[in-house]
Amino acid sequence: MTSYRPLHDGWTVSGGNISGVPATVPGCVHTDLLRAGRIEDPYLDANETELAWIGRTDWEYSTSFTAAPGGRTDLVCAGLDTVAAVELNGVRVGETANMHRGYRFDVSSLLVDGENDLKIKFKSAYTYAEEQRDRLGPRPNAYDEPFNFIRKQACNFGWDWGPTLVTAGIWQPVGLETWATARLAEVRPQVTVAGGVGRVELRVRLDRLTDAPVKITASVAGRTAQATVTGIEALLILTVDDPELWWPRGYGDPLLYDLDVTLTAGDDQLDAWSRRVGFRDARVDTSDGGFTVVVNDVPVFVRGINWIPDDVFADRITRDRLAARFQQAADANVNYLRVWGGGRYESEDFYELADEMGFLVGQDFLFACAAYPEEEPFRSEVEAEARENVVRLASHPSLVVWTGNNENLWGHEDWDWKPALNGRTWGSGFYYDLLPRIVGELDPTRPYWPGSPYSGSPDRYPNDPAHGTTHIWDVWNTDDYTKYGAYRPRFVAEFGFQAPPTYATLRRSISDAVLAPGSPGMAHHQKAIGGDQKLERGLANHFPLPDDFDDWLYLTQLNQARALAFGIEHFRSLNPLCAGTIMWQLNDCWPVTSWAAVDGDGRKKPLWYALRDAYADRLLTFQPRTGSVLTAGGPLTDIEPGAVVPADGPPALVAVNDSRTSWTFETTVTRRNLAGDVLASTSVSATVAPGSAVTLPLPADVATPGDVSTELLATDTGTTWFWALDKDIPWPAAEFTTSVSRTGSGSTAVTVRATTILRSLTLFPDRLSPDAEPDRAGITVLPGESVTFTVSSPSPLDPEALTSRPVLRCVNDMSSPR
Repeated sequence: MTSYRPLHDGWTVSGGNISGVPATVPGCVHTDLLRAGRIEDPYLDANETELAWIGRTDWEYSTSFTAAPGGRTDLVCAGLDTVAAVELNGVRVGETANMHRGYRFDVSSLLVDGENDLKIKFKSAYTYAEEQRDRLGPRPNAYDEPFNFIRKQACNFGWDWGPTLVTAGIWQPVGLETWATARLAEVRPQVTVAGGVGRVELRVRLDRLTDAPVKITASVAGRTAQATVTGIEALLILTVDDPELWWPRGYGDPLLYDLDVTLTAGDDQLDAWSRRVGFRDARVDTSDGGFTVVVNDVPVFVRGINWIPDDVFADRITRDRLAARFQQAADANVNYLRVWGGGRYESEDFYELADEMGFLVGQDFLFACAAYPEEEPFRSEVEAEARENVVRLASHPSLVVWTGNNENLWGHEDWDWKPALNGRTWGSGFYYDLLPRIVGELDPTRPYWPGSPYSGSPDRYPNDPAHGTTHIWDVWNTDDYTKYGAYRPRFVAEFGFQAPPTYATLRRSISDAVLAPGSPGMAHHQKAIGGDQKLERGLANHFPLPDDFDDWLYLTQLNQARALAFGIEHFRSLNPLCAGTIMWQLNDCWPVTSWAAVDGDGRKKPLWYALRDAYADRLLTFQPRTGSVLTAGGPLTDIEPGAVVPADGPPALVAVNDSRTSWTFETTVTRRNLAGDVLASTSVSATVAPGSAVTLPLPADVATPGDVSTELLATDTGTTWFWALDKDIPWPAAEFTTSVSRTGSGSTAVTVRATTILRSLTLFPDRLSPDAEPDRAGITVLPGESVTFTVSSPSPLDPEALTSRPVLRCVNDMSSPR
């Protein structure tokens, strides 16, 4: 039987003037040095800038272990970061230059009986990348870092949301595998379902020491297949009648089956492999020029998030941490995770959780925001990593699409790359040839898409909203978020708006005596070029200027939440023209001002609550609809897809139903003044088919305001519409009463009864206790109505502090006396 012995104990790391620091494996230099007290926490204040030397230093990991040699033994390195030489007992057994793949070395002849010395020597990633850049010639990228000249996690070199912390180390398990006769080198199940019959085509590749016959046995759902093999490859086919299907979130249960494979010789079991698989059919429908994910013949409107590595240091990303982040995504009604191409091929824990929870996953190949050389050694390394990871991930039902890169097709066309390249390679051979060939060979049932964004044809502008997938970044970079309403895209794969993290996260990570947007720690934890200026522009477009940091923090977080909710609701209202949105981004890898809904300490920003509401299965939203483009009760019809059109016209009520059942509803829509008086009303009802949207015009007396600055629309379910911007509305001073009580479950109920209208009422209990979290945010409360916040907190909170600023906030505060 194949046996595996992990080699995770007794390691030390040395480099520069550091010697013999105890090392944790899997891990990396930064966390080892931090654990040993040799460096300050790189996530705090500006400590990151003092640690650049780590990425420019060569490091050596060493350990010793006892062994009793016998039979074939391989040293298996599942992941080394990144350029390394591996030595056993003073003999070099191999070299590596790719973080994204594993390596296996036959060390049978090098092991000695007794003590064995193992060293892994890491060359500085900078040194290697700069050597390759000098050899091949520079290539443009988004940052002044050489990440495109090394097969390493690109965001280690810094990003507009991430620190520059260039890691090195044994980042995945390492161990000795001993085997005899033969072993399972590769197990690749291709799982399909058609006509009520599930089918597993199981392709197995063996490593062998002899040509003796061996038997491969596979079983799933009570079905078994066997093959006796004298070569190195075998195909076994198992069919299952009427299997329970795997469905994505919101469409059914994600049913999984155990697939078990054993390798035997006579009565001896040589090796075994197992995985949970799901029977489902998944494709992308691009027949009309759009991009629609279809699972089990049901179109799925993608309610997605972009996913980045959840920590700079991979050894901190545990299964429990991923599960917590996935639960936050599920609770926000997300059904799709896009793994961004500047990070990693995600872990088995990630994909197993996605399978179990019913998330759809799109995995980028690892190219982002840069021109990549196609010469050797990169071409061979890219092919090796792609083959390994396609095989590793192909059996996961959650994975529904492979994407060739992030923004590189767009960058080549739009970011002045062509003169800088001067004819040099930039990655097109990967995206249009190598990668689709590998996917077609190894994972033929799963679609491949050359890039994000991509418009469906190499000769079409890659970021054309009318075709395929698009990224919308002019809103954040140059325009107000209301411009989202001018787009009619087919599928939005990236769009976002920034805000700072929660107050508790800021206070943990930044020691500035007085926090301010430009204070030293705040400035260091804003990585986007011109980020603070863009935040200020966004505020100026909608709100009175904040008087202090507390106002600034509340308003920037509110503006982020409003921006994404505005965009998502607009795009969903265009169903079926638009078939999905993937907002940027769910998570952060450290405490930073960013586009994330969940900050680097795992706390929910107000955006998270807005995301949950905007991604609800059933959504009522007011949307402007000009008469020229409105077909009563139906979709917009006479503007070309992707056109930029004015978001004007009277508001209509749009009902969006992403559930699996029809939705019949009735609601009352009222036009009111700020005092809450009803000026006009109408009853609106409709039946909305599953997976569709219905646009319902409103009568002129409801949809036409008498005074745009003092009137609003409201449904009896809490949906509101304001004609004017907050800064142009004469908000009354906030008047309300409160009551606070401790519930039997240990949480705190905070009830606010409004005397005046309260705009975007939000509670920030993390200011009182870092672990305190509310159940809602951004609620507009009409006069005479009330709202109850349920605050989870391990300890009681001060009622007076809970119900006064800066913990309890609303937009009315901006016009209230201090």
